[in-house]
Amino acid sequence: MFRSYSYQMYEMVHAALAPARAVTDTAHFVFRNPWNPLSSTTLGKNISAAAELFERMTRRYGKPTFGLDEIEVDGVAYPVLEDVVWSRPFCNLLHFVRPDFPHAEDQPRLLIVAPMSGHYATLLRGTVEALLPYCDIYITDWTDARLVPLAVGTFDLEDYVDYIRHIYEHLGPGVHTLAVCQPGVPVLAAVSVMEANGDPNFPASMTFMGSPIDTRRSPTEVNKLAERRGVEWFRRNVLHPVPFPYPGLGRQVYPGFLQLSGFMAMNLDRHVNAHLEMFNHLIEGDGDSAEKHRDFYDEYLAVMDMDAAFYMQTIETVFIKHALPKGEMMHRGQRVDPSAIRRVGLMTIEGEKDDIAGVGQSQAAHDLCVNIPEAKKVHYLQLDVGHYGIFNGSRFRNEIVPRMRGFWAMIDGKPAKEIPPAKVKTVKKAPGAAVRKEGKRALEPA
Repeated sequence: MFRSYSYQMYEMVHAALAPARAVTDTAHFVFRNPWNPLSSTTLGKNISAAAELFERMTRRYGKPTFGLDEIEVDGVAYPVLEDVVWSRPFCNLLHFVRPDFPHAEDQPRLLIVAPMSGHYATLLRGTVEALLPYCDIYITDWTDARLVPLAVGTFDLEDYVDYIRHIYEHLGPGVHTLAVCQPGVPVLAAVSVMEANGDPNFPASMTFMGSPIDTRRSPTEVNKLAERRGVEWFRRNVLHPVPFPYPGLGRQVYPGFLQLSGFMAMNLDRHVNAHLEMFNHLIEGDGDSAEKHRDFYDEYLAVMDMDAAFYMQTIETVFIKHALPKGEMMHRGQRVDPSAIRRVGLMTIEGEKDDIAGVGQSQAAHDLCVNIPEAKKVHYLQLDVGHYGIFNGSRFRNEIVPRMRGFWAMIDGKPAKEIPPAKVKTVKKAPGAAVRKEGKRALEPA
């Protein structure tokens, strides 16, 4: 009984803290106002910093925007627009349109399949930003399940695979695919089914980054927990009905705040220390360091719910039964057979210190896709990075991106010299300034 109402209790606690947030917000404003003589004192700085931290730790973080509005090449700025080119209840396909961008017609089309694992697609903002000058990018923007009315129906792993197949049909053949973390299994399943059925819209390549293709290899704590608990434990303890007043009222979901709590608990000391450091940065007036903290946690703490059917089927299929590597995964009554893939290139990328998808879990795709020619297979292990560092940060930009670009050029039969030079600058404006274009109708700033 208590478990059934825990989501409602979470909402009630958030609402109950609203007056306290209002008070601390006011205190923060008063004690950082330069006209207040106390703002420059140690007392004023401590009150302002404490008030900001309290407000940030108790607020609800909404869906972020990509905010990638321009690409600057050789001093010339080119606009970037977000266009929704395909839409279903649980996903929008975003296209980053670059009008008049040089070399665009020679660049590869890239589908980035963002993970549906608690965070929004904007978690891959750094990934998109690093690749935007070199690729015509599409990305899956998954919908928060609590916003989807119950009447629409459930969404499970088989639906996910179908969404990927429909997106390939919409984009047509020859698109390159980048699957980050969770989408590895459904993308591999979708391409396997398409190849087995002779679908002409197969992609040019698949790139899997930190994907749990076979979690029996170098199992992490996340993998061990799933096997130790079993399906029924998750069904009893982590699924909750969406409360009022959300559009998805009554839908069974795995709430984003539970997923976030689990991830933060894995590195609790790191998160506590990060907030203590921010407190000190605010007192010391180190605005740049404090802003980096805000940027990271504005994204990290923004979470979404997942439909219970998808979550449970993923836990069972990927983490407990290991159905794909065992050759037992089924899709709509058809066995998923990666050996059917013959015409699609394969690249796998792993991080040496990945504590989510251990070393070897992504590489397992090479052992499953036995009929892809060796000349079209590449594996790369990035040293000294964890899970996040595979698709974000300086090593991703400087070491991983060039290798991916080289792989895509090889698959397309283009020499590296035809790829535009890497000396470009992506300009990221303030969040909220991005304008999303849907069809021919421009929407208001997000």
